[in-house]
This record gives sequence, structure tokens and C-alpha cells, in this order.
Amino acid sequence: MKIAILGFAGQGQSSFDYWNNGEHEITICDRNTDINIPAGATGKLGDDYLENLDVFDVLVRTPALHPREIVAANADSPHILEKVTSNTNEFFHVCPSRNIIGVTGTKGKGTTSTLITKMLEAAGNRVHLGGNIGTPPLEMLKDDIKPTDWVVLELANFQLIDLKHSPHIAVCLMVVPEHLDWHEDLDEYIAAKQQLFMNQTEDNIAVYYAKNDNSVSIADASIGKQIPYFNEPGAIVENGKIVIAGHQICATDELKLLGEHNWQNACAATTAVWQITQDISAISSALKSFSGLPFRIEYRKTVNGVRYYNDSFATGPGATMAAIKAIPGKKVMIIGGYDRGLDLMELAEALSAAAKDIRKVVLIGASAERTASTLEEINFKAYVRCSATTMDEIVKEATENAENGDAVILSPSFASFDMFKNFEDRGIKFNESITKL
Repeated sequence: MKIAILGFAGQGQSSFDYWNNGEHEITICDRNTDINIPAGATGKLGDDYLENLDVFDVLVRTPALHPREIVAANADSPHILEKVTSNTNEFFHVCPSRNIIGVTGTKGKGTTSTLITKMLEAAGNRVHLGGNIGTPPLEMLKDDIKPTDWVVLELANFQLIDLKHSPHIAVCLMVVPEHLDWHEDLDEYIAAKQQLFMNQTEDNIAVYYAKNDNSVSIADASIGKQIPYFNEPGAIVENGKIVIAGHQICATDELKLLGEHNWQNACAATTAVWQITQDISAISSALKSFSGLPFRIEYRKTVNGVRYYNDSFATGPGATMAAIKAIPGKKVMIIGGYDRGLDLMELAEALSAAAKDIRKVVLIGASAERTASTLEEINFKAYVRCSATTMDEIVKEATENAENGDAVILSPSFASFDMFKNFEDRGIKFNESITKL
């Protein structure tokens, strides 16, 4: 077959490795003209990389590429999307195990996916974790997945928008407006996440956050058994305990994960794993031992009485609002980045409501002016515009505004692309900067 790999970043490279078996003609299509075309492939690079794709038999879409871009570049080929697949779609098709758990939502996917993995491992299962969390799905096949193994996939809207398969257990966390610079509107964002549930059978299971209308709507696309969490029969928080089916799993104050929002993630993971095993000891030990993923409200160090937290993964207002609630005491918040046009009023109101605990908000990046204007609308004055162009300068500004006993928190609310490569790059640079203090 003639196969085009559309986009040659992490998942594109993984897709090439998978299909590069000597049986196909492979073309790497990418806007970047500087990439190195691997042996065994030809290249189609530059601004016209999506044009005339109908000459190929299969088109492998990278997650960041919206299907509408493929359609727009091939207007004379009305059925072009019928040729499109993805790393994730192919993995579902060929995975040796049908024991797949897919996790989606706006925030908390990585934490919940990792908790599920640790719970199942503690119960004696062999488990493979990947997807949006780091390992491309097709790369996971190199781990020799057995039919009895469990596979946990963290899946974002980018992977889900054209997903043609559903897992045995699909989990939907809280869903709020996000990535509206990529989607046409909120309805398309929700529809993308519904794909995780759309192809479930009656024997499959849909786990969802009961307190969020979007999550309820997304899970309702499933014809499988629908089980809420934060509502019975799923896991709930009752009298300071995580409880499921009348069994106490652990106390919320035994969790190392900071913040009440992580109670939701703990309940989601518990509810999903409870459908597989009722090993209370395994579930409890995983919950009590897991301290979180990097760049998610991650405590780093204390310098001169000031605590520093790295929450670079917070690329939307909801995540920053969770960080404000999770970390006690007076705070200096570092907020800002690439502006995707999200409504900032809820964030502004959350800062205002927590004003007694907000020492200062240090506004950075391209979003600083609009965020400042929104704060001014509600008469919130405890902010400073920071014109810094490096993380060292940003940390210096935040530290100068902090006092003994305060917390300096990088929780940007925005994507990183105006100043950094991605949220990992932003988080690494923050860590590097505070080591210099």
C-alpha cells in the first residue's frame, strides 16, 4: 500500500516504525522542511504537504492535525477522510488484549490513568500505560502485550476526534471548555470525547463524573453499563473517606495528592478498577502511595521560608483554580502564556474570592494584557505585569513579591507556546530557575 504519515512528531515517528515493514511505500508529509526523512521513506515537505493526498491508500493522521485541514486541502476528494486512520485507531485494531481502559476528560487524565495502572499492578496484573501520557499506542506493542494483560490509555480530544473503536472500560472525568482554538466550538470538543464511548457494546462499561453535565452527556453515548462516580454506585467521598459499595478504601487525608480535585481522580480510578477487582488493599495502597505526576501541583523546594510549586501542566483556568484551593497559605501566583481566547472571568472571580490568600498575581506572556483587563473589571488589584522574557526573570519577580511562609506557584492557566516549547519545557525551566535561588 501507499501510506502517507501526516506529521512526523512523536506519534508520526511511531507510526512510521510500525508500518515500515518492507510491504508499503511510505511518504512522510510535514510542514516542517527541516526534518530528516528516515531510510525507507520519501518526503513531501512544506506548506503544501496536505495537498493531493488522494494518491495514497492510507493516511495516518498525527493528533495535532485536525481532520478539517485534510478536507480543506483536498476539496476535489470528498471521501478523503475514509482513508484516514491514526496511531490510536490502529492500536485498537491490532492490540492483542481486549482489556483496554480509556481515560478522557479536560484535566486529571494522566493522574487517573496512572492511579488505575498502579491499582491493577498492586492487584497482581500486568499493565501497560500509554497514549497521550507519553508512549504512543503503537509503541506499546513493543512491550509484548498478552491477551490477559491490561492496557490503560490516556486519550485527549486530539486522538479521539476520529476514533472508530471503544475500550472495554471508558472513563470520562470532568469536562469544561478547552482547546477551543483547535475545535470549532464546545459542541465539537464534547463530540470528540463522545467517540471514546460511541462504539461500546452492551458488555462494556462507561464510568463518568456524576457532578458534571458534560461528562454525563459524553458517557451517555455508550450503550454499555453506565456507572457514575462521586455518586453511588461508584466511589464517593463520605465523612472524609473514599467509599465504594459500602467499603471504606482510605481517608482523603491519607492521599499524597494535593487538592480536593484529586478526590475526583481517586474516585474515578477506584470506580474503574472496582469493575475488575475488589482488592481493597491494592486499591488503597496505590491511592496512599502515589504522590502525583511531574508539573501537576508538584512541590519542589523551600527557600528562605518560601515554598515553590510547579503546576506547569495547568493550561486552562480550571486547573489553576484547583491549585489555588489545593495549596494552603498566602500565595504568589504566576499566571499567563499563549492566549487561546478562553473566557477568563471565572478565573478572575476565583482569584477575587481567594483574595485574602493571594499575595500577588504575576502576569506573564501574551495573555498578560487581557488577563489584567479582566481582573480590572472586577476591581482585583493584587497583580503585576511582568515583562520578563526568561523563566529566571519570572521567578525573580515572583520571589520579590513573596514573604516568609508564602507559596510561589507556577500555575499558568494558558498554553506555553508564546515563550516555551511546551508545558514540559516551561516546567523544566521553572525547576532550573528555583535551583539557582
